[in-house]
Amino acid sequence: MSSDPSARIMIVEDDETIALGVETALRLEGHTVRHYDRAELALDALDAWKPHLVILDRMLPGIDGLSALQYIREHHVDLKVIMLTAKGSESDRIEGLDAGADDYVAKPFSTQVLLARVRARLRALPVHALDPDTFAFGDMRVDLRRRVLHRGDEEIRLTTHEAGVLQYLIEHKGDDVTREELLEKVWGYSPTMQTRTVDNQILKLRKKVEETPGDPRHILTIHGVGYRFEP
Repeated sequence: MSSDPSARIMIVEDDETIALGVETALRLEGHTVRHYDRAELALDALDAWKPHLVILDRMLPGIDGLSALQYIREHHVDLKVIMLTAKGSESDRIEGLDAGADDYVAKPFSTQVLLARVRARLRALPVHALDPDTFAFGDMRVDLRRRVLHRGDEEIRLTTHEAGVLQYLIEHKGDDVTREELLEKVWGYSPTMQTRTVDNQILKLRKKVEETPGDPRHILTIHGVGYRFEP
């Protein structure tokens, strides 16, 4: 699963098998996904849902993909669009890109390649464009604002301090964070205070985050220093 913040991704595809496969893969990456089998329905939902990226089939019943793309470019200039199509000739690709697609993937396609294209387009977005309160790692997705962990269909609640510790560690992922730092930033205590509060909170958090709390993969102990978060 990606360690990047999650995005809202809209799939506009009338082939249910393709749509389901792409939707499942995107959800496993931690994204929120909506699927529409007609462009009319998708275009009606754009203003209210405000997706970060659209995966758009070219050959659709009713309004076709190119017409939908033209509408998007007129009304949602910055919205990223990856066009999916069975029309994969060079002239078709040029037509799609000239119409405003950010990328063009021909069917049949590798889901992993499509996911890589999605990641590339999301990286091109401004940092503030994605929800900073949502983060995916391992097989989990955490909503820090709601203080909820999601593992598959399971929803795990976090206490205020658990969420605070996890958020601080995520914000400093890959860096060593001292116990004193966590004590000051999360609890507001003096960093000179002698307490096991941080260690006890880490133990509780690992039971919710780690598949094997005794052998953690994400919240690591850095002996003599404190802790480090690894996605």
